[in-house]
Amino acid sequence: MSDFAFVYRGWDTPASPEELQKTVDLWRAWFEELEQQGHLKDPGLPLDKSGNVVKGAKKLVSDGPFAEAKDVVGGFTLITAADLRQATELAKSCPILGAGGSVEVRPVLPFEM
Repeated sequence: MSDFAFVYRGWDTPASPEELQKTVDLWRAWFEELEQQGHLKDPGLPLDKSGNVVKGAKKLVSDGPFAEAKDVVGGFTLITAADLRQATELAKSCPILGAGGSVEVRPVLPFEM
């Protein structure tokens, strides 16, 4: 088994508290399913759309937005899977897809400190 990061991008924000609760419930159910199947390593956290970017040798700081709304990273999850193909199949059931977003599936490289 290898580790993979799911990077979530561009989704529509629920318009009402009821829709928000439905969205939260979908995500919880999806995480529970991944966990029951032995794939969930860390559910990660959602990210706010605000923040800063530090760039280059001169360490120039700029604030958001960082890209078009569809490209803004909204959060991440770490999973384990046999290979990239299986990780991609698992991503196909992500709730963000039904809300107009996307899941970037990236292998996590080992890093020794």
